[in-house]
Amino acid sequence: MIKFGSLALPARRCFSTCNVTCAGHNKWSKIKQKKGANDAQKGVVFGKAARDIVMAARSTTAYGGSPDPTKNLQLAAVLKRAKEMDVPKENIEKALAKASQGKDHNANTFVYEALAFNTVGLIIECATDNNNRTIHNLREILNDYGARAAPVKFMFRRVGYVTAHQTTNHELETKENAINELVGTAMDHGAVDFDNMNSEDAAPAYWFTCEPDRLHPLSSAIQEHHQTWTIGTSEFRYVPLEDSSEPSDETKADLRALIDELEANEDVVQVWSSLQDDVD
Repeated sequence: MIKFGSLALPARRCFSTCNVTCAGHNKWSKIKQKKGANDAQKGVVFGKAARDIVMAARSTTAYGGSPDPTKNLQLAAVLKRAKEMDVPKENIEKALAKASQGKDHNANTFVYEALAFNTVGLIIECATDNNNRTIHNLREILNDYGARAAPVKFMFRRVGYVTAHQTTNHELETKENAINELVGTAMDHGAVDFDNMNSEDAAPAYWFTCEPDRLHPLSSAIQEHHQTWTIGTSEFRYVPLEDSSEPSDETKADLRALIDELEANEDVVQVWSSLQDDVD
């Protein structure tokens, strides 16, 4: 059991923390770590940020689809992240205008599955206006690393993933009550796993996972705590199903290089690896 204050909560560990936080890789999450990022790298990030804004604004109504961030929590989270990554305001406004006007609505999204180094599954999420071009480019990159197309979805489970961050400082008792309320509400609205994201001296922040069809209801329920909590992330993730053996340092380095090259492709949205170890 995990206890917060006077409330005892069941620790339902369908997934481990590392499963959720380390298995996915994208340029957004790493750009802050690369302080010397050059203009080309920033251009890739800004371009992907604009695309993610459009995709979030055009998502189906069941997942909050709307160009209005007050009604679309996924869009609100993407906009928040874009601002944190110093995406120019003009870029953000153009992306929102494109989403509202329905421009370039021919973009297609799909998942490409691949096997690398004989044992590592890769889920490559793409958004493109030309599937053939994208698949050709992916195959070229994979071939350079001895990887190939292969069915690997059985190695993963698709989940909804939400993070909540406390926005104000509170006394210990009040803080514990706020956490109790947040976690209780999340569990009542579809969360199946959760954990603390911070060290003890940092402001409270928690991640939650749920079934894909519960992502919007869960995010909406958490957002009702807007006076104390803010949504940091609301998205779908692919989580490895089983523990994997410890890879060699060489395999980690090669996998990191492969993922970096895949992410550099403008049509790649996200890359997920079946390795539960952080290969950054």
